[in-house]
Amino acid sequence: MFNKYDIDWNDPRFKVANREARIGVILVLFNFIWWYGFAYGLGSKPVEEYSYIFGLPAWFFYSCVLGFVVMVILVSIVVTFLLKEVPFEDEERSDK
Repeated sequence: MFNKYDIDWNDPRFKVANREARIGVILVLFNFIWWYGFAYGLGSKPVEEYSYIFGLPAWFFYSCVLGFVVMVILVSIVVTFLLKEVPFEDEERSDK
């Protein structure tokens, strides 16, 4: 049976996991700042002063539509160039 005392905290997979978790948090913070900045920056005007893009208020277009496209591109770049393939199997256990 596997318990918490069998974990080798010096395993390099933990370093990779921590690095990738930090990258994920940075992406989430960027997404929130992007969304909040456009939604409340452009959306705080009176409705009569809104400009429209493709029939949507500019604040909505930039925060939700364009923000989604930007995040898809950023996540694709991060997955392609920054994240690593890490085996789930422990080398010692797979030999047994």
